[in-house]
Amino acid sequence: MRWADGRRSSNVEDRRGGGGALAAGGIGLGTLLLAAVVGLLGGDPGAVLQQAANGGLGGVAPEPPRGAPRSGAGDRQADFVSVVLADTEDTWTDQFRRLGRTYEPPRLVLFDGVVASACGRAQASMGPFYCPADRKVYIDLAFYRQLREQLGAPGDFAQAYVIAHEVGHHVQNVLGIEGQVRQAMQRSSQRQANQLSVRLELQADCLAGVWAHQTHRQRRTLEEGDVEEAMNAASRIGDDALQQRSSGRVRPDSFTHGSSAQRQEWFARGLRSGDLRQCDTFGRGSA
Repeated sequence: MRWADGRRSSNVEDRRGGGGALAAGGIGLGTLLLAAVVGLLGGDPGAVLQQAANGGLGGVAPEPPRGAPRSGAGDRQADFVSVVLADTEDTWTDQFRRLGRTYEPPRLVLFDGVVASACGRAQASMGPFYCPADRKVYIDLAFYRQLREQLGAPGDFAQAYVIAHEVGHHVQNVLGIEGQVRQAMQRSSQRQANQLSVRLELQADCLAGVWAHQTHRQRRTLEEGDVEEAMNAASRIGDDALQQRSSGRVRPDSFTHGSSAQRQEWFARGLRSGDLRQCDTFGRGSA
């Protein structure tokens, strides 16, 4: 992926090195463990934390101080993340303008270990997540090592796909889709709620594909093998692949993100079209 000459975003908060002790009054250990399990199985840890925060489990502890500037490999990864975030800002600013709307970009928080968010305190083991309550994307850059070494999804474009997917959730939030789906999930059975979650996540995959199409059209960012990296990552983090890997059993009724094939299909749809109108995963028979 060609990224070094890209614009850097000003919407990055670097909280690395700011400490990570769990403070009293935050979300409890049980909730953190539940969110970690959900994240490892392909679910949305941000949603678990959001529900806990809304359920009266206590206020969010003050944010830890921002970490000192990093150097070496960590600095290069942070630089990469900043460029990808800037590309999402340019893509969605243009797409919203075409809709007659104004795009308000999210902030992206870099952390290590534990982080405080408006959705509660989160651990790095949960993986990257988007918190709709504060409109921020959170990522511990150590996740990229896990993506490469444990999940078998190497490559810088696979890493970019992860960020674009989380920003896709922000786009859903700004458009009002995320809130409507969460409300519908609260009125649904567990099985129906899981199905709604799958459609929400597949739409975020499609929106990531739209970003990939548009940023390549603007800056010619894609290189040989990049699309394959993203498709491989989508396959590796499908619910069926994760369940098979963790327990040897696949339980479709418990899917929250979609199968490997579904995730690949919807990312590819956005990539081919570059049109967010092609990302209607809620239409009849879409997911």
